[in-house]
Amino acid sequence: MVLALLGVWSSVAVVWFDLVDYDNVIGKLSAYDADGDGDFDVEDAKVLLGKRRHKVQLEEEKAEKQRIAKEKAELERMEKVRLEKERSTKEKGEKERLEKEGAENERIEMERATKEKERMEKERVAKEKSEKEMVAKEKERVEKEQQVLFFVSAKKKKPKLLNKFEKTIKTEIDAAEKLRKKGKVEEAVRAFETLVLQYPQSPRCRYGKALAEDGLAEKMLSNDMLQKAIATYKEASELPNATPDLIKATLKKRAERQQFLGRMRGALATLEKLVQIFPEDVALKNDLGVAHLLIGDNKSAKRVYEEVLAVAPSDGFAKVHYGFILKSENKIAESIPFLRDGLESGDPGTDDGRFYFHLGDALQRMGDDSAYKWYERGHQRGHFASVWQRSLYNVDGLKAQPWWTPKDTGYMDLVKTLERNWRIIRDEALSVMDKTTSLFVPEEENLREKGEWGQFTLWQQGKKAGESCRSVPKTCGLLERYPEATGCKRGQIKFSVMQPGTHVWPHTGPTNCRLRMHLGLVIPKTGCKIRCTNDTRAWEEGKVLIFDDSFEHEVWQDADSYRLIFIVDVWHPELTQYQRQTLSPI
Repeated sequence: MVLALLGVWSSVAVVWFDLVDYDNVIGKLSAYDADGDGDFDVEDAKVLLGKRRHKVQLEEEKAEKQRIAKEKAELERMEKVRLEKERSTKEKGEKERLEKEGAENERIEMERATKEKERMEKERVAKEKSEKEMVAKEKERVEKEQQVLFFVSAKKKKPKLLNKFEKTIKTEIDAAEKLRKKGKVEEAVRAFETLVLQYPQSPRCRYGKALAEDGLAEKMLSNDMLQKAIATYKEASELPNATPDLIKATLKKRAERQQFLGRMRGALATLEKLVQIFPEDVALKNDLGVAHLLIGDNKSAKRVYEEVLAVAPSDGFAKVHYGFILKSENKIAESIPFLRDGLESGDPGTDDGRFYFHLGDALQRMGDDSAYKWYERGHQRGHFASVWQRSLYNVDGLKAQPWWTPKDTGYMDLVKTLERNWRIIRDEALSVMDKTTSLFVPEEENLREKGEWGQFTLWQQGKKAGESCRSVPKTCGLLERYPEATGCKRGQIKFSVMQPGTHVWPHTGPTNCRLRMHLGLVIPKTGCKIRCTNDTRAWEEGKVLIFDDSFEHEVWQDADSYRLIFIVDVWHPELTQYQRQTLSPI
């Protein structure tokens, strides 16, 4: 109450004594007349206290918002213009870049096309040149053959097999001969036997009997009958009044059939007799050279071919065989021109895979990549399965790949046995190596460029080397139950030790009928590797590598110590049991 009374009296005092200038205050408060009614009331107070906004403030805010919106719109417009300008500039730049790139690509493409055109033109010119050379050589060969044929036909169209007396019994001889040519060999033999009994001094009747017996031997698959024919050929050639043509025909047939039976020395004697009788006949001398080669007498064969080339320097048959002999003597560079010229001659008897094989091998050893041109030609001629796979004793249709996995072969059990027992196999091999008299024999196939390479064989061509197996009984015992290895007549089972600094030339095995397993026994950490085709690998101790050695392969031993492996050849898994039993050994 006291405070209330004080408040009342204070208000009275303010008004009574005129302590406040109300006009001035109200004038100042008019600034806060928010609603424009001429006084300062509650509504105006709300504005003052911030609970409501002043009209001016609202207008200012509205104007501010409009300004901001306008500025924002202007900014957006300017940004849009800028972006549009940038896009346009970018598109223009991109277009120019693409045009520039297009022009550059077009230039590059034109250059590439020009180079390709030049390359193709060079190839075309080279091909045309090669084809022209081949056509010229073929023409020369054909002309040569025609000249020979003309010469032969001019000299004699048919061999003169009948002597003067035999012309009087020609009808009887022709009747018997007709039976033989019709395949009635039994009747032909009886007919000629009758003629021989009637005319025992007739060389032609005796020759006819030999031919009929030869045909019967082929029909019966009888070596005894063939031996009888060989004897009859000899009788016919030794009868008096035999014409030279009959003697030549008879002895050539005899030598051919002797070679068929494997009587190589007998065939050689027959051919030597022929050459003595007909010393000017180059073809007979060529055959004699082959006969010397078949018994391993390269020295005599070389002498024969030197004689032939002295009188017939362009004889292709003599050239390829002479080149073959030079290469076997390791006269690599000297052998190449003879092998090459002989093959290019196209003479009968020259289109043989062995000559393509040895020419390519000689060129490789001389570092000449044209080797693969000859391998390709050999492949095109049907001698090689491919440029890489150049074996000559093959079975058609077998799966061909350079590297195999154990699963590919189907010989998983054999591989596991080798890998589980590798230390036993290694220790027995080391015991053989440690003997004072080494049982390892140097490699004898002339495959090394340099170095030392020794082998210790346990099985060869499916036959067990008993003495060798007694030195390594555990190893041989492990293999006894795997006929795919021990019965492989076209392979070997052997230890192979290679000393540091050894290089084995690129080469191929003789047949596609086998696969070759290599079990690592003592393998240096670095420096030892094997390449098969264009894939190079390394051995590991206790692990088996499997490859088809009918493909080209090469070996390097550049380590600091020896490398020891165990080689196991196995039949190709796709060979039938019958094929495994009947294929000839290699």
